[in-house]
Amino acid sequence: MSDKPANTSGFLRKQAEDKTDLSDFLQSAKGAIAAPAAAERGRLIFALDATMSRQPTWDQACHLQQEMFGETGRIGSLDVQLVFFRGFGECKASRWVSNSRDLGKMMSRIRVQAGRTQIRKVLDHVLQETRKTRVQAVVYIGDSMEENPDRVCDRAGELGLLGVPMFVFQEGQDSAAERTYREIVRLTNGVYLNFDAGAASSLRGLLAAIAAYSAGGKSALEQLDQSGHKGAQFLLEHLR
Repeated sequence: MSDKPANTSGFLRKQAEDKTDLSDFLQSAKGAIAAPAAAERGRLIFALDATMSRQPTWDQACHLQQEMFGETGRIGSLDVQLVFFRGFGECKASRWVSNSRDLGKMMSRIRVQAGRTQIRKVLDHVLQETRKTRVQAVVYIGDSMEENPDRVCDRAGELGLLGVPMFVFQEGQDSAAERTYREIVRLTNGVYLNFDAGAASSLRGLLAAIAAYSAGGKSALEQLDQSGHKGAQFLLEHLR
C-alpha cells in the first residue's frame, strides 16, 4: 500500500464520471474470474461496528452495506461471513454463505447498542478462521477506536504475516480511529478509505472490486482494470 493518504475525493469524482454501468462490470467480472474448485472458493469477511456511536447514520449505512452485500453476491466462487460487535462483550459471526440476500436479512435485524469497540475480537476471529481455511480479505466498517492500539495492531500484524489484507472504511472524522485504521491496513497490506453514505455508487464499485480480488486475486483485478473499471484501478494503485 502506498504511504500517501488515499485521495478519495479524486476517486469519487472519477467514479461519478465513469459511464460504465455497474451491472455490465459485474457480468464481465464473472467471465474474468475463473471458477475455482469447490475447495478453493474465495472467502470474504464483512466486519461491522454496531455500537451506539453509529446510531445517527446506522439506517443509511445499513442500506448502503446491504447494497454492498448484494453487489459482492453477484460474483461467483465467493463465500461471505458477517461479523459484528455491540454492547458490552457481544461479538458475533454468521455462518459462511454464498447468498448475499441472507446476509442482508441478518443486517436488517441488527440494532446498535451502547458499548465499546471490540476490533481485537474481530481480528482474533479472522485469525481463527484463516488458520482453518484461508480468508482472502476482510472489510471492516466503523467510526471509532476505544481499545489499546498496540494490542489491536499486534493482531493485525499476525494477519499480515498470513497474507490477509484488510480494507477499512471509516465513517466520520475520528482522528484516533484513523491513526489505528491506517496502521491496521499498513500491517495487512490493505487499503484505508473514509466515506459517507452519499458515496453509495462509488462504494458499490469498490466492494465489487474487493470481491473480485477475494475470488480471483490480483490477476482478477488486473483484468478488470484493463476493462476500465475505476474500483479495480483504485485498488491496484493502493495494493503493493
